[in-house]
Amino acid sequence: MKALTDLFHIAGKEMRAFFVSPIAYVVLTGYVVLSGWFFFNLLVQFTRMISMYEMMRRPDLASRLNLNELVMLPLMYNMTIVLLLMVPLITMRLFSEEKKLRTDELLLTSPITVNAIVLGKYLASLFFLVILLGLTVIYPAILFHYGQPPPELGPIVAGYIGLFFLGAAFLAVGLFASSLTENQIVAAVVCFVTLLLFFVIGWPAETVGATTGKVLEYLSLIGHFTDFSKGLLDSQNVVYYITFILFALFLTKRSIESTRWR
Repeated sequence: MKALTDLFHIAGKEMRAFFVSPIAYVVLTGYVVLSGWFFFNLLVQFTRMISMYEMMRRPDLASRLNLNELVMLPLMYNMTIVLLLMVPLITMRLFSEEKKLRTDELLLTSPITVNAIVLGKYLASLFFLVILLGLTVIYPAILFHYGQPPPELGPIVAGYIGLFFLGAAFLAVGLFASSLTENQIVAAVVCFVTLLLFFVIGWPAETVGATTGKVLEYLSLIGHFTDFSKGLLDSQNVVYYITFILFALFLTKRSIESTRWR
């Protein structure tokens, strides 16, 4: 019971710290503006295609145009790239700031367990991720209100579940990067480079041989998001993300423990 109380205490403290700093507002605004710009352009392109087919007197082709495939699917892939850019800014201060201000010594000598510290900070970052993604729900809401016919709900819900798992994996890596250094810029760069590596690691899969290619495809963070974006909820993808997150949190715990015993 005490461990759970400590965990939520740390999470609450970190959530307050998020919104005391201007970084949170910059990240939220930047994410909404960038994803909104992508949404606007995709919607304009979709509207132009409909107009073109109507001018060609081909309503049969216009009726085949799908909001899920032509607007929401590419939008969600664009949102993953924006997440890749924003997550290092979210996580860079979680441990680095404590180290720089030397408040980590007080925290690590307290009766709070390392598990509670790591999970508390991670839980706060997950809450922030939910807020971040929640602000973008306005885009599919616009399509449901004005789309004729409206998009299918299933693929959109699955896509957002995939975005949450992908973002949660990003945050776990960011937490680990922040535990390695007291310099927030270094933590952000390490996080970004690591995420980018796991983002593109599956690209050469078709040219390196069958076995190696399958391994690279399995390690790819974005590769497991593909099924979610298509509306498929595959337990294998969920297991991959959970395993990835737990491993990154385990590394974070070991990093903090090494600091505690120095």
